[in-house]
Amino acid sequence: MSNDQYYGGQQYDPYANGQQNPADVTQTWEGQTWDTQYQPAVSYDQVQAARAAHAAQPPVQVPEPQDAYSQPYDHRPQEQQAHEQPYEQAYASHGGPAAYYAKPVAAPLAEVAVEPVAAPAAGEGPAYSSPTTSGNTRITDAQRARAEGRSPIIDPGMRPAALTGVLGLLLAGGASLGPYGLLVPLVLLQGLTAAGWFRLNGMWPARQGIALAFLGGLVADAALLATGREHAAAAILGTLGVWVLLCLVLQLRSHADPDERMYGLMATIASAALTVVATGNLGAAPDAVVVGGVAVAAAVLARALPLPGPVSAVAALLASAGAGIAAGGLTDLGSSGALLGLGAGVCALIGLRAAAYDYPSRFVHMTAGVALPLTAAAPAVYLLGRALA
Repeated sequence: MSNDQYYGGQQYDPYANGQQNPADVTQTWEGQTWDTQYQPAVSYDQVQAARAAHAAQPPVQVPEPQDAYSQPYDHRPQEQQAHEQPYEQAYASHGGPAAYYAKPVAAPLAEVAVEPVAAPAAGEGPAYSSPTTSGNTRITDAQRARAEGRSPIIDPGMRPAALTGVLGLLLAGGASLGPYGLLVPLVLLQGLTAAGWFRLNGMWPARQGIALAFLGGLVADAALLATGREHAAAAILGTLGVWVLLCLVLQLRSHADPDERMYGLMATIASAALTVVATGNLGAAPDAVVVGGVAVAAAVLARALPLPGPVSAVAALLASAGAGIAAGGLTDLGSSGALLGLGAGVCALIGLRAAAYDYPSRFVHMTAGVALPLTAAAPAVYLLGRALA
């Protein structure tokens, strides 16, 4: 119902008796206001009168400074002038703002010429550096070496060769004791092979791949010991086939990029294959393992001597053949041990070459550089041992 109410059939007005309706009252603000939209009304006559009064005023004349007053009048207090005068004099003695802005701009820096890294001297040893992992876009040390005309091949050196010699002698000694005596140095060889191959490919830490490859070697060892030496080929090839299939399945479950997945697949399969192939030492004849271990030790030690490349390779092959003859005289192989030693020496040089490729690091030399010569010689020891026996 509206404000107009009816009483007794007539319209009722509550403000008919003289009261004022609040809706009709205009509220005013007395005092200062902050209304920025308020503009006072000024008439045209007031504007014209203000312009006429301003035009009637005489112009202000600014007197020019006399000769005795060469400086403009300073409106600062005398105390402030006396306090700031020494600083102004010192600033003016250096030439003022004109001297500051007149300073010559320094010439741009000249381009720094990048000198190529000098190749290490013969007595300083190899220049090790960390390898490039997958996905790193910086230039690798091998690419820099090729651009500068240097070789990216760094041989492991004498210390890894000495460790290879010790491990080869341990294999020879364990083979003379029996299959379980050979098992201990063989497991050490397989572990170094698995870790060194991944590190050689720049994949570190690759715990799953190393563990998978090393487990393949252990399974091959167990299968060969369970089936016997006469079924060594079946045990090695069967384990290798199963492990290749297992590597494929595991890489298919990976969520990495296709390129990285393929790279990891190839590295895992190669590492597992080398680790399983090392089991050939356990399946070969004990005399062949003795001759092969001694021949590989002699070959790597001769290759580490500071000799020219071709001369060092020939010396290594001659040393392996001579060690094969010497070790064959202690076994039933006799003079045929020279052929077995020569074959093992060739495979050992191939393993050394693989461990020295693409500017490897010190860790690569202490793992792959130690294990790959003996691992690569395992097929030759197995095949030539069976042929010569």
